[in-house]
Amino acid sequence: MRIIIAGQTYYPGNNGQAVFTIRLAEGLAKMGHDVAMVVPAEELHTRRTVKNGVLVLSIAAIHLKTLHDNAYFSPAPMGAIKKLFKTFKPDIVHLQDHYPLSRVVYQVAKKNRVPVMGTNHFLPENVMPYLPIPQKLHGVANWLLWYSVLSLYNKLDYVTTPTATAARIIRGQSLRAPVKPVSCGVDIRRFHPDATVNRAEMRRKYGLSTEKTILFYVGRIDAEKRLDVMIRALKMLGRSDVQFAIAGKGEHRPALETLTAELGLTEQVKLLGFVPDDDLPALINSIDIFAMPSEAELQSIATLESMASGKPVIAADARALPELVETGVNGYLFRAGDIADATRGLQTLLNRRADWAKLGAASREKAEPHGLENTLHRYEALYFHLNPNARPVKHRIDKKRWASI
Repeated sequence: MRIIIAGQTYYPGNNGQAVFTIRLAEGLAKMGHDVAMVVPAEELHTRRTVKNGVLVLSIAAIHLKTLHDNAYFSPAPMGAIKKLFKTFKPDIVHLQDHYPLSRVVYQVAKKNRVPVMGTNHFLPENVMPYLPIPQKLHGVANWLLWYSVLSLYNKLDYVTTPTATAARIIRGQSLRAPVKPVSCGVDIRRFHPDATVNRAEMRRKYGLSTEKTILFYVGRIDAEKRLDVMIRALKMLGRSDVQFAIAGKGEHRPALETLTAELGLTEQVKLLGFVPDDDLPALINSIDIFAMPSEAELQSIATLESMASGKPVIAADARALPELVETGVNGYLFRAGDIADATRGLQTLLNRRADWAKLGAASREKAEPHGLENTLHRYEALYFHLNPNARPVKHRIDKKRWASI
């Protein structure tokens, strides 16, 4: 079939929504479907490219860096999107968010009588830290942010969320459209326990100790990820044989650097910056414990990747993380935002070094049902459910064939 996917973010995959969207689009293309991705460009110029079998229509956009480094707005996308629909003739449209570009794609899809579904990756906590809103108005802001989601998603033919927790959350906001949890998925072939990895070499490559226990986080470095909780817990722990490695980019990095210096932890907290995707499986295999202190996760692909790699996890008991982590089984859940409880969790896991292999095996077992192939087949089935007349085309997008779109 022919599938249009639209959203605010795609390559280079520096956030969870982008990682999911890339893997969904490219996975569907490998299955034989024609896939087009619509995304704001990082410049005032519309571009058409083919990347890994996916037609990518990057629509001219303005960088809204005063709001967030990853925020882009396409002021006049209608013409390019209409042309895409006319030439591509999609059977289904799959939105990844409720932002302006997705709304225009929805409008064109409805005019062309194409079924539209959406996946919700959004929580108000994801954007609240970047809005200049007084604390006393946060309740109103929360309602308005959810209203902006529902004003689009209540019009869709179907909605998915990454987890059952996420489905309950959006149902609780009065979503009227049918909603079903479908995991974002994890490539369990790429992310797996790998004894052939040279742990010392990978650690040295990223400036990490070859002797100390490595606590690891990968993802956006933004305020809602609550990395400050883990850093303060490390200080309270008072052990010099543990390093906390933080991989990723984000606007909260300067604040973490300041906090680390104030606490005297510059040798124990290492900010690695962006880690290339090719290095990530080996790097995860080179660490000891994965940490996810975020209070705003509707799933957490990074946690799934670490679990698939056979790692124990310490995570906040918040939102959807309890669906992945179980205290005493594959890690430790601490009370969200509670530094003392996070410290207890760290100490508990450090004291259970002999059980790390058992905890890691339990993580792998919990991750396996989230295999990416399962996710792709579930979405394929949903697409055919929404459009039983969709064409099961079995060819690849050709760069010349789609050059005029």
